[in-house]
Amino acid sequence: MSAITIPADLLPRDGRFGSGPSLVRRQQLDDLVARGRTVLGTSHRQPPVKRLVAEVQERLAALYRLPDGYEVLLANGGSTAFWDSAAFGLVERRAQAAVFGEFGGKFAKAAAAPWLQAPDVRTAEPGSAIGLEAAEGVDLYGTPHNETSTGAMVPVRRVEQEGALTIIDATSAAGGVDVDVRECDVYYFAPQKNLGSDGGLWLALASPAAIERIERIGATDRYIPESLKLTNAVTNSRKHQTLNTPALATLSLLESQLRWLDEQGGLTFADARTRESSGVVYDWAERTEWATPFVADPALRSQVVATVDLDEAIDGAAVTAVLRENGVVDIDPYRKLGRNQLRIGTYVSVDPDDARRLVDCIDYVVERLAQ
Repeated sequence: MSAITIPADLLPRDGRFGSGPSLVRRQQLDDLVARGRTVLGTSHRQPPVKRLVAEVQERLAALYRLPDGYEVLLANGGSTAFWDSAAFGLVERRAQAAVFGEFGGKFAKAAAAPWLQAPDVRTAEPGSAIGLEAAEGVDLYGTPHNETSTGAMVPVRRVEQEGALTIIDATSAAGGVDVDVRECDVYYFAPQKNLGSDGGLWLALASPAAIERIERIGATDRYIPESLKLTNAVTNSRKHQTLNTPALATLSLLESQLRWLDEQGGLTFADARTRESSGVVYDWAERTEWATPFVADPALRSQVVATVDLDEAIDGAAVTAVLRENGVVDIDPYRKLGRNQLRIGTYVSVDPDDARRLVDCIDYVVERLAQ
C-alpha cells in the first residue's frame, strides 16, 4: 500500500472514471431492485419483459429523434457480434473501414470475410483519425464515431454514394454525444458506456435502406449462423424480444438510464455535460507542464474518453495505483497502446465537478510521488 492518502475533501464523490464498463448510477440499481419481482427470473417471452424491451426501444427512438422508417433493433452479443453480423448480413460485396483505433480495426477484420472482396481499409495512427471517402465498388462504409482505445472522435457524415450504406460504431458515443442519425443507415452500440448498463447486448438504429439490405441478403443462399442473422434481429425486435434469452438486468439498467436522460433534457443535456467534463481534463492537461492531450487536433478530441500523455519523468502506473488505493479507479491507458498515459471516461453519468476533483487528485499524487 502507498503511504499517500488523498484528503477526503479532495476526492471525487464517485471515483469511477472507467472507459467501460462505466459508472452505474445508484438510481439505476434502485430501479433494478424494484423491478426484481416482476422481471428478473421471468420468461423473456412474456408481457413484463416485452414491455421493458418496448420501453427501451421507445426511449431510444425519442432520444435520437428517430426519422420516419428507422427502427430500433437489438440482439445478444454486444458490438463484437454486430461486426460479424454486418459482415454476414449488411455487406453485399465490399466494405470500406476507417481504422484509427481498436474498434475500427476489429470491424475491418470482420469485413475481410472470405465470401467478400477485400475491404478498403483507411488507416490513421493512434492519436489521430481518418474519415470515410467514396470509392468504386464499395457498398458499405463503416467507422467508429468515437474510439474508446485512443480518445479520438469524428463527425457522423453519410458517404453520398447511390446504393451504399453508412454504418457507425457508436458504442462509446451513444447516449453522450448528440448526432443526426439521418447521416447514417445504422448507428449501433452496446450499452456499457454512457448508457450505464452491462455488456452482452447490441442495439442499432437502422434506416429503411439498411432494413431492405438485411432482408435482401437474408433471402439469398449466403450461409449465416442463426445467432448472427440480422433478419432474426429485425423479426424479433418488432416483437420486442431477442432471438435468445437476454440479460434482464442489462435491459433494466439501460431503461433507467434512458429515462434519466429524458428527464434531464435528452441528447442536448448529455452532449453539454460530456463536453464540460472532458473540457476540464483537456484544459488541465494543456496548462500542466508534464501532461499533454494525446489527440493533438482539438477537433478530433473525444468528449467522452479523454486521453492524456504524461512526461517520461512521471510514472503513470504509480499514479494510477495510488489513485486506486484511494478509491479513484480505471484511468489506466489502453493496454495495447503501451503509452505512459491516462485514459479518463467522461461519460454522461460522470459529474463534471468530479472531473474537477479528479485532476486535482492527480496533481496531489504527482506532487507527492516526486518528493
